[in-house]
Amino acid sequence: MKRLIYLLPFLLVAAPSWAAETITNLEPANIFSEILIGVFILAAIVLLLVALALLRAFKVIAQELGKPVSEQLAQPERMLEYEEWTALEKKKPSIWNKILGLRPLSEEKDLAMEHTFDGITELDNPTPAWFMWLFYASIAFGVVYILNYHVFNWSPLQEEEYVLEMKKAEEDKVEYLAKAGNLIDENNVKHETDEAIIAAGKAVFAQNCVACHGDKGQGAVGPNLADEYWLHGGKVNNIFKTIKYGVPEKGMISWEKTLTPKQIADVSSYILSLQGTNPDNAKAPQGEKEG
Repeated sequence: MKRLIYLLPFLLVAAPSWAAETITNLEPANIFSEILIGVFILAAIVLLLVALALLRAFKVIAQELGKPVSEQLAQPERMLEYEEWTALEKKKPSIWNKILGLRPLSEEKDLAMEHTFDGITELDNPTPAWFMWLFYASIAFGVVYILNYHVFNWSPLQEEEYVLEMKKAEEDKVEYLAKAGNLIDENNVKHETDEAIIAAGKAVFAQNCVACHGDKGQGAVGPNLADEYWLHGGKVNNIFKTIKYGVPEKGMISWEKTLTPKQIADVSSYILSLQGTNPDNAKAPQGEKEG
């Protein structure tokens, strides 16, 4: 029976590893049944511990019934005089000594050990119990740490955790940028000069704007976008607004429902990059000049 008790901690340590390995190889539909099996196993262990406790209690009861021991009545203690009580209180250790587990100085003569060295006597004053429990707890923590990180690999190591955190940060960044791109409007749009953004704007322009403005922005049905003259303003905010809402009375349709705010911002920056390119067969300037 004692061997079984000694084996229980090892079973409790090994059970989570088996359960973790089993659950990772299961389909989602079978996870519930495995959890239920684990609950039954834990319940069985608890019942076993209860049975062992009851068996222990029955053995004690059987010993008492077989060899009853008569209880001797304690003699009433003598009431202390005030002087005796005062002297006894003075001998009691202080709260600080109790915390540190130290014996009072008056008892040092009784704690002295037999061997001495150079006139120095060693006292038999052991380490406080709380400190020893803290020491044992640190050992237990170390064992659990090794099992967790280096034996069963339940938790990731520092390097693995860094990789996971960086991957999660990258996913969050992509998600944020996707949402932030849809928050751009004519009030907060910025003129970008990054090559990747210009290339993205060029692709949008080639797919949607070439028919009216030419493949190089030289103008066709629509005005020339490569000169310094603008009909509705040449700042990035003005260009974004013109693309977004259009100019129906002049044939410029609204692209608000066709392009995303990010695409409109990209193509606006691309149009600004056409300034000064002087393409061939450019349409005559229209509007007002902006430097």
